[in-house]
Amino acid sequence: ARYTWRRDVSTSHAVPPPPQIIMPAFTMLSVSSPCVSRSNIKAHFASAKTSHGVTQRATQSGKPLSVRCAAGQVKDEAAITGMVFEPLGTLERIPSSHDESLARQHYAPACEAALNDQINIEYNVSYIYHAMFAYFNRDNVALPGLAKYFKEASAEEREHAEMMMEYQNTRGGKVKLQSIVMPDMDFGNTDKGDALYAMELALSLEKLNNEKLLALHKVAEEADDPQFTDYIEGTYLADQVEAIKTVSEFVSQLRRVGPGHGTYQWDLELLEKTA
Repeated sequence: ARYTWRRDVSTSHAVPPPPQIIMPAFTMLSVSSPCVSRSNIKAHFASAKTSHGVTQRATQSGKPLSVRCAAGQVKDEAAITGMVFEPLGTLERIPSSHDESLARQHYAPACEAALNDQINIEYNVSYIYHAMFAYFNRDNVALPGLAKYFKEASAEEREHAEMMMEYQNTRGGKVKLQSIVMPDMDFGNTDKGDALYAMELALSLEKLNNEKLLALHKVAEEADDPQFTDYIEGTYLADQVEAIKTVSEFVSQLRRVGPGHGTYQWDLELLEKTA
């Protein structure tokens, strides 16, 4: 494509221009003729400087001076900055259908499907944590620290799922929600005690979630999608590692104090930490 570049000029000196301004501004106008050489351009502007250092040359008819240039026909490869532009190349087609995303670019179908799977995992983990909250909130269980902890953990996992849904839409993908598994609502019939059993289950879920996030990262890496890998690393992986460390400490502490009064006292301390 050929472009015409026009330098705005003015013959009025009512308001003196500021000093030390050498290169004028250009705006693209229309298709025009072949390009002038760099030497011609430099000579032209050298002859047009005023005492204020501003190019103010005009034609005899008083019309603004135009510099015409055709992309790809530059005689000197060392082009003057701001004067010569490389060809843009092939532009991407913009979808005309309402069923296609306008924002989608370099987003592989494998990444889209893997992210939908991860959304389902986040919702499943949130659902199990919500069931744990309901159990420890019973009057015949009465461990308010664990009830509060799992309620907040459920909300956090659900927030992660919603963040991933927003990212899916940002990249031009389609969110496809899947079924959620019904969780076990009774944790009391174990030799370990309900608190330790629930916390070990939580540790397994956090490790599972981390494995799935690493698998999602691998899909993004294989699809050569650096923005997607950066999103996973910066938003989820560090927090997931910290969550595994925290729940591991809880498991060790509950194993040490044992069921009964020890668990009750530990639960009160957990309630104070999360207050």
